Amino acid sequence: MKAVAAVLVLLPCLALSQERDFSQVEVRATPVAGNIHLLQGAGGNIAVSVGPDGQLMVDTEFAPLADKLRAALKKLGKQRLAYVVNTHVHSDHTGGNAAFGREATLIAHAAVRERMSKPRTRRGETLPPAPEHARPVVTFQQSLSLWFNGEEVRLTHLPAGHTDGDSVVLFVGSNVLHTGDLFFADRFPVIDLEAGGNVEGYVRNAEALLAGLPPGVRIIPGHGQLSGREELERFVAMLRETTTLVRRKKVAGKTLEQVKAEGLPEKFKGFGEGHVKTDRWLETVYTGLGVAAQGARP
Repeated sequence: MKAVAAVLVLLPCLALSQERDFSQVEVRATPVAGNIHLLQGAGGNIAVSVGPDGQLMVDTEFAPLADKLRAALKKLGKQRLAYVVNTHVHSDHTGGNAAFGREATLIAHAAVRERMSKPRTRRGETLPPAPEHARPVVTFQQSLSLWFNGEEVRLTHLPAGHTDGDSVVLFVGSNVLHTGDLFFADRFPVIDLEAGGNVEGYVRNAEALLAGLPPGVRIIPGHGQLSGREELERFVAMLRETTTLVRRKKVAGKTLEQVKAEGLPEKFKGFGEGHVKTDRWLETVYTGLGVAAQGARP
């Protein structure tokens, strides 16, 4: 039964690997500050704390990359992997959980475990429940702190935004913030309405992150390059302007197709060069504005 469960959790990633050759992906390590390193391969960015207490990893990318991630961790040090924190439920951030869950303690917001424990639908595809050892075993509702490698590691849940289970991770002493997918550096974000995401909530969360940003903090976004205050300010400005523009057009009675045809000002062109193109962003905003988060939790 355990073998069957392992196969089931890999099915979405196996389907994905038919579209992408993960054998060509390299996992790159970049020192950030203090104890913290950035790992980038495919999928979400990973933060790793390395020190005398062991290693703590934030997010696990796609399942087919688990061996490459393990090799990258060994290059950072011989310490054991003690903890894995998931910023949210998506498989490009939790795919490696099954590979690391037997050796490390998995931690996430309660909504992440709940969604991983039952079948869920994303973009018309039904994903099976994750096996028990791939699900978070420590969950929280609002916040949780670990004291690890000589500093506080502060996990904070924000209300429905990208999903309904989003958390950010602040390494207080190192002054490094991992935002999960509440920040996409210089690109339009994904907002998963099917997983309790909310357009207006997403904007509020990004604004709250910016307002509470510690001086000089280094930011690891869910996707994109290592960033700081300037990049987050640019992202928040884009969110405010584009959502306001679409809201005005929707209130004026314009259809989604009309909004897409009119597009966005030229200054936002670069944001559409990532995974989420301009048309998809406009559709997300148009569809999501004024809609309560589906299944959102307080």
